[in-house]
Amino acid sequence: MKIVKVKDLSKEYTEKVSHTALSNINLTITEGEFVGIMGPSGSGKTTLLNMISTIDSPTSGSVFINNKNPYQLSPNDLALFRRQELGFVFQSFNLLHTLTVKENMVLPLVLDGMNVKRINTRVESISKKLGISEILNQRTY
Repeated sequence: MKIVKVKDLSKEYTEKVSHTALSNINLTITEGEFVGIMGPSGSGKTTLLNMISTIDSPTSGSVFINNKNPYQLSPNDLALFRRQELGFVFQSFNLLHTLTVKENMVLPLVLDGMNVKRINTRVESISKKLGISEILNQRTY
């Protein structure tokens, strides 16, 4: 099953100096596949990830996540889509320092209206997969 499909994706920045960051990129990621995106600095890796994750919009082309084109959603529906369909791991973490690791994991699930039992099951499962079960009650700083 295709999880991510990128078709003819391009991104041009036209601020002070025009720059083509991506040009007609095609990519398909299927369920269970492990993918690494590699290349030299400035080759468009972050731009591609930003397009797939809906952090930035493409100049042309399309992105499908679970057969949905998130760029056709309203801003509110896009925010909900991100919360329910995407997971982010940022280099700088982007965690709330006043919360524990577990509280940071729980917060988006509470916003989604998930019940407490399901939240606890999900946090336990994900923390085991990530190998962080022993630090769930620690602060992030």
